[in-house]
Amino acid sequence: MTTYGHSDGAAVPPAAAGTPGADLNLLRTFLAVYRSGSFTAAAGLLGLSQPTVTTQIRSLERQMARELFVRRPRGVSPTAVAHDLAARVGAPLDALAAATGAEPSTDRQAPPVHLAGPAELICTRVLPALAPLTAEGVRLRITPGLTEPLLAELRAGRHDLVIATFRPRGRTLTAEPLMDEEFVLVAAPSWADRVGARLAAEGPAALRTVPLITYSEDVPIARRYWRHVFGTRLSCAAAVTVPDLRGVLAAVAAGAGFTVLPRYLCRDELDSGMLVPLLEPDDPPINTGYLAQRPGRPGNPDVARVRDLLLRAGRTW
Repeated sequence: MTTYGHSDGAAVPPAAAGTPGADLNLLRTFLAVYRSGSFTAAAGLLGLSQPTVTTQIRSLERQMARELFVRRPRGVSPTAVAHDLAARVGAPLDALAAATGAEPSTDRQAPPVHLAGPAELICTRVLPALAPLTAEGVRLRITPGLTEPLLAELRAGRHDLVIATFRPRGRTLTAEPLMDEEFVLVAAPSWADRVGARLAAEGPAALRTVPLITYSEDVPIARRYWRHVFGTRLSCAAAVTVPDLRGVLAAVAAGAGFTVLPRYLCRDELDSGMLVPLLEPDDPPINTGYLAQRPGRPGNPDVARVRDLLLRAGRTW
């Protein structure tokens, strides 16, 4: 396993106890690598060459006799020692930078912001919301995917921000509520005319002959809806699976069957009558989405711009 960090030196913040003799510059470089997830990105933020950043991290690792980062195909991932060190030195170094004006230079182009999350939400809500920033020169690198692997990649430094469908556990990540998504049971008008009245009278048994369209075989959204609204288990298997809720939406709007979708995704189809809500329960299932990132102040100022704009926009979704 490859290691990287040395320099002699000056006093360090009290929170850096356990790093005897560590130079402030080494700690600043460490924090930039930790927050950007890459030696190259940190070099750009600090105005250093990538070999210089590598040498400084190797030096710090030698002083601490601990490995701080592990190389990955894309960037580096912090070790548990690095997470602990960042938690102890991050706030003091940020305060020192603010007091002395020693902020990263803003006349260099900031590295791209790596943002990940559900493909449907990214495409229908996030990218339109971020259009003003991209017009101002903010660069984005988007990765769609499921929450659990994306959070693991966030911890490893591959992303700056992840939109998560549940709150991350532990102290390695921080998260703020982004939006509440309401789930709605929908079908095309032709199916609604046939089963709508029966559903109110018979409950979910009225849907036994209607094909279920979903994005995976284990139908998690529909199962949750059944438990929450009907108080029972969903027993029917999917007739069609499409690993993208936009495909599920298209199939159901065309009359293929019924499904459960986030209301934000099908709002236009509901307003136009292409889809009909089969039920309007007083207490619909709601899931809170979160915007997650690694702890501490991001080395890239554009990360904070993207984060703040998303948190504002999420209140309207």
